[in-house]
Amino acid sequence: MAEKKLRTVEEINEKIKKGDAIVITADEMTKLVEEKGVKIAAKEVDVVTTGTFGAMCSSGAIINLGHSDPPIKIQKAWINDVEICHPGAAADLYIGASIMSETRPFEYGGGHIIEDLIDGKQVELRATAYGTDCYPRTRIDTTITKDDLNQFQLLNFRNGYQRYNCATNGRDEIIYTYMGKLLPNFGNASFSGAGCLNPLTNDPDYETIGIGTRIFLGGTQGFVIGEGTQHEPKSQFGTIMVRGDCKKMTSEFIKGASFTKYGTTLYVGIGIPIPILNEGLAKKTGISDEEVLTNIIDYGVPRRDRPILRQVSYQELKSGKIEIGDREVKASPLSSLKKAKDIAETLKMWIEDSSFYLTSPVERLPTDTEFKPMKQTKGVSFVDTLTRQAVTCKENDSIKDVAEQIISRSVNHIIVTDSQGKISGIVTSWDITRAVASGREKLVDIITRKVITTTPDEPVEAAARKLSLHNISALPVIDSTEKVLGIVTSEDISKLIGGRNAHD
Repeated sequence: MAEKKLRTVEEINEKIKKGDAIVITADEMTKLVEEKGVKIAAKEVDVVTTGTFGAMCSSGAIINLGHSDPPIKIQKAWINDVEICHPGAAADLYIGASIMSETRPFEYGGGHIIEDLIDGKQVELRATAYGTDCYPRTRIDTTITKDDLNQFQLLNFRNGYQRYNCATNGRDEIIYTYMGKLLPNFGNASFSGAGCLNPLTNDPDYETIGIGTRIFLGGTQGFVIGEGTQHEPKSQFGTIMVRGDCKKMTSEFIKGASFTKYGTTLYVGIGIPIPILNEGLAKKTGISDEEVLTNIIDYGVPRRDRPILRQVSYQELKSGKIEIGDREVKASPLSSLKKAKDIAETLKMWIEDSSFYLTSPVERLPTDTEFKPMKQTKGVSFVDTLTRQAVTCKENDSIKDVAEQIISRSVNHIIVTDSQGKISGIVTSWDITRAVASGREKLVDIITRKVITTTPDEPVEAAARKLSLHNISALPVIDSTEKVLGIVTSEDISKLIGGRNAHD
């Protein structure tokens, strides 16, 4: 049954024009609903403003350079040593936020170029081409600012997730991800999104959001132009595709950023006004952080479908501490909650000042879209396919006994385990040789305690990177309880990768 309408967008715009519209932010709406209830809030409020400010990697900007003299049909281009995509005609370029500098990788990238241009800074452009009769030029080197560009439009394919997972790491080593630096053994957790302020959280059925919805984008007015990529509303992972004029934006709400050992990105400020057309929307925009739930995911498992450890509310996340098992873990936001509030407040002020009007979507966002995984025509090898039986010993074994095992079993690595079969260290043939040469007799004196390990479901390529990064020749294979399942060696991996490359 359709909700009874209390007001229309046209009626709200008329009130905005007269300066009579009642506008509050999403967190203010939460308090109002708690204090007075949904019915009164629905009658009193015309518009609820939302906001979010976080890393949105699927962002970028289209620029048009105009034609040089003589003209050039650009084939490849770089701005400040960041390779720029050339998606179309001779002078159109797309600056992808996550593309990194060739000379300063992990420090500077496309997101920083967009911020620099918005700030009015001069950037260096170089481009090459193969030359044609009508575009004879084959190279150009110049400098540009935003004032030199015909168009400078932010065009983001996937922004403003309805909700974000909370990330943690169950591995025994630090990992670097798009959710930041994650410490080993669930040492920390990170999350994104603004909870009850998050735009799509306040209209989860997209009653008022779709193609043509006017929004706050990067400090100016922009528009939703459709569903974002990977839009999956059934799982509450809706996304939006947005555009706006970068020449009118401010770097207060558009920031280039770098994630350590992961890459570059762009922080984008987005705010969406939700017109309170009916009581249902009043109830939805009255949602609290306690009611906004997401999953804690173990990013230590390098697979598409990672383990869900538990659900958590944004109230718990924003407290700075969450529970994982029987442990209290520090939780840190990757988004700026302060900026999210600033965006909602700024949008509220624009509407109250009659400088921002609402638009009804030409077409609402779809609610039945499913996100499909990539089709793969070639299989991927995982560690379990290469795992061989491990030779193990106990800490109280003698060096002589371990040396005899190395010789009789023709191995270079002995894994030290406890009484439950859990890993407690590793010893190599080199360790034994050195111990014998120095006259040592106790195994406990030569055990390496900090062991780099792998799991059965880790891709072989990821295991190979570990071997190279740590300059080691084998990885014990363990399960989630650290019980030893076997071992995989650099020789095994080299044979697999070498054979696969020869076959390809």
